[in-house]
Amino acid sequence: MTNRKPSKLTCGIFDHLDDDGRDAARQYADRLSLAEACDSLGFYAYHLAEHHCTPHGRGPSPNLFLSSVAQRTQRLRIGPLVMLLNLYHPLRAFEELCMLDHLSGGRLELGIGRGSLPIELGYFGVSANDAPGRYEEASEILSNAMKDHTLSYHGHHFELNDVPLTLKPLQRPTPPTWVASNRPESAAWAATNGANLACVGPSSIIRKTTDAFRAHLPRTTNPDGREPFTGLLRMVVIARSDEEAYSLAATAYERWLESFMFLYELNTVPTPPNLPLTFDAALESELCVVGTPASVRQHLLSQMEEAGANYLLCQLAFGNLPLDVSVYTAAKLQSEVVARLC
Repeated sequence: MTNRKPSKLTCGIFDHLDDDGRDAARQYADRLSLAEACDSLGFYAYHLAEHHCTPHGRGPSPNLFLSSVAQRTQRLRIGPLVMLLNLYHPLRAFEELCMLDHLSGGRLELGIGRGSLPIELGYFGVSANDAPGRYEEASEILSNAMKDHTLSYHGHHFELNDVPLTLKPLQRPTPPTWVASNRPESAAWAATNGANLACVGPSSIIRKTTDAFRAHLPRTTNPDGREPFTGLLRMVVIARSDEEAYSLAATAYERWLESFMFLYELNTVPTPPNLPLTFDAALESELCVVGTPASVRQHLLSQMEEAGANYLLCQLAFGNLPLDVSVYTAAKLQSEVVARLC
């Protein structure tokens, strides 16, 4: 089984599965319908975030939801972005990922990380002091498990002795991996270790990260011929007029922001300094791109070029955006934006 080789510019979907104000079952059903639409439209992958104890994430078990996505789609690749390894025993994480790769027919895209909000980890008894070391050990164990038939490891957090690995992922040598970071040093690590990169932020700042990524890419070609991704995340809403797109996106962003800030406000923790606190600020910082197909195409082309990105990672569903708006945006992205950027 080999990994798919992307085109020069590829478009994928990112999702927080943040609370839209309706019951969870209805929201899950709508997201599955959106995934089906994106599959038929030719999007590359559906990436799902992992958050806990917050309305900012109704998918606290990404692999569980993604297994449903796998059964409703044929070509759309799937994966967590990122799977919080600090909240898993690495052996259990490995077995789940193997199952998901087989259930999807070898469509797993594996994003891993330690988590950006210590509060979420703390609810599970993982302290901020333990998180870095625990994550490093878990990621090393996961990497070893992908390559070996038995697993032994002796660390501070995990102890494994001759564990038989009777299940392996379908993709060989391993499923594609992802790192989500805006830090040049993390980008350098990702390039050196054959991982793809996902970034969010102003294009001029992201360019420093993608430059670091390219500078550390191995000179040899990947055996499977797969071009590494440098992804740029944007919330995107397309409508028949700029005014309609602005109105829809502004209302949805307000609800998304409320969900994002839930744990920060509950625990009286300062919000990230780069978080846009208004919709206009989100437009100014390039987090959101909204408008007609023509105006969105112009903004995205400029931002992708400035950021040095080759993977457009679109958040099509956020806040209380109706399903039909997200599907319309997805269709216009493929027919009038991505197709013309390739």
